[in-house]
Amino acid sequence: MEALGRHILAEFYECDTDAINDVRLVEETLLRSAKEAGATVIGSSFHLFEPYGVSGVVVISESHLAIHSWPEYAYAAVDIFTCGDDVDPMVAFDYLKEHFRTQNATYQIVQRGQLGLPTLGGKRS
Repeated sequence: MEALGRHILAEFYECDTDAINDVRLVEETLLRSAKEAGATVIGSSFHLFEPYGVSGVVVISESHLAIHSWPEYAYAAVDIFTCGDDVDPMVAFDYLKEHFRTQNATYQIVQRGQLGLPTLGGKRS
């Protein structure tokens, strides 16, 4: 293990606006994506904004998945943070991309908790 976790920072452009503005559907989609990736779901909390937009989080034993959508721009920002080697965050990314009918998606993977990195004076700054 090179790091304690992998954190995908995803940008979903040109999404189906109905798919990213239905709070029940967004929650079900994030829950299912976590399970498809092999994660253990602990709980979730989602909110529908007025006049539109959804924010929510799925807490998993291995960390979390989070979303904030802007249906008026057909856009959603998604974080998928998993720890350990048993969960594949790219599976969740691909599932969300497909179910939000995203036409253009980008992502960055950030290695979290990189072990063995040199420290300055015994402390990380």
